[in-house]
Amino acid sequence: MKLVFYAASPYVRKVMACAIARGIDSQIEKIKLGITDPVLASMNPLAKVPALVTGDGMALYDSPVICEYLDSVGTAPGLFPPAGPVRWTAIRRAALADGILDAAQPRRRELALPQDEGRTTWIAKQQGKVARALDALEAEADSLNDLSTYGEITIACALGYLDFRFANEPWRPGHPKLTAWYERVVNLPAMAGTMPVG
Repeated sequence: MKLVFYAASPYVRKVMACAIARGIDSQIEKIKLGITDPVLASMNPLAKVPALVTGDGMALYDSPVICEYLDSVGTAPGLFPPAGPVRWTAIRRAALADGILDAAQPRRRELALPQDEGRTTWIAKQQGKVARALDALEAEADSLNDLSTYGEITIACALGYLDFRFANEPWRPGHPKLTAWYERVVNLPAMAGTMPVG
């Protein structure tokens, strides 16, 4: 398998964390391509990372699809639970954590631009999304396990991204249970082996 990656991408981190959790990371060759590289566009018409080419040449994108595909490779216990309430919980949690990333990533770019009323209003909306998501995760932090599902891995990657890119806006105050959970899982192989750089 070949994975187009960018080391600082939390979505790429999520893919690699899932691969490590399932013990198949050694089967993935990482390729770094710029977003303007035509090879990336040939793999993913959206020209976004991550993009994965499977062993039989099928191109997959984006991170939720790639992670579910990786869950079908090998014999380790799945990160996507079988159909039923536990699965709905796992993928809902992943969607909430992806929402944190979807709000935080573009906000970081906008902060570097001249700040007018429209931009500051938009930035505040994104901050509100992240704050509400963190509160929701705090409310169910007692039921989080040690990265046994795709949802938990996505949450850990989202919290790690906030630490990485928004260290000046600490998320831990007001979220003691979520903090305790994160401190418990951040040094597990899936997280420790995918710390962002750049």
